[in-house]
Amino acid sequence: MPSPERPLRAPLVAEGLGAMLLAAAVIGSGIMADRLSGGNQAIALLANTGASVAALATLIAMLGPVSGAHFNPAISLVAAVRGDLPVSQAAAYAVVQVAGCCAGAVLANAMFDLPLVDVSTRMRTGPAQWLSEAVATAGLVLVVLTSPTVREAAWRVAAWIGAAYWFTASTSFANPAITVGRALSDTFAGIRPADVPAFLVAQFVGGLVGWRIARELMSRNARSS
Repeated sequence: MPSPERPLRAPLVAEGLGAMLLAAAVIGSGIMADRLSGGNQAIALLANTGASVAALATLIAMLGPVSGAHFNPAISLVAAVRGDLPVSQAAAYAVVQVAGCCAGAVLANAMFDLPLVDVSTRMRTGPAQWLSEAVATAGLVLVVLTSPTVREAAWRVAAWIGAAYWFTASTSFANPAITVGRALSDTFAGIRPADVPAFLVAQFVGGLVGWRIARELMSRNARSS
């Protein structure tokens, strides 16, 4: 007979693996884009966006049936607030998500022959950046909660994040775990550790705002039906 912990093991592995590969894709494509763009930041961001969106859509489609494909503590927090996920499981998800994103940063650094832990010096701070993160995360949560299936979520989430790379001043981290991971790579996608706490606050606040908006929309839809 399987142990009581057995059912949770696969989702945790899926969340950790997905977070690691997502972070490696975001950071690694940023390194490659920066090296090949000849200093053209627009081209570098375009390449970074394309690779990140493709990886995100694939990972959601692949791992969504196993764990829900959160890869993001803000999403797991909202799931716990909604009662879709036990608080203990949401906390476990958050731990493996952060650990996975940190491992993904180390992996990306290793693939490009950089120091395994290369603390970022890239400054990302100020009200515009914080507002951008709140908006990006609120939109992400809204997209997730209004997606009827994992298949729908895969392309919708990827499309939102890809668009938000370009219409937000912060280039849309929208994920506390990957924010922590990106602080470990002093590259195109990096962020100074000193700038991380404000990003995390903005992301969690944005996530809760997105949840409230989604709840209101779905409530109105149910009443009208």
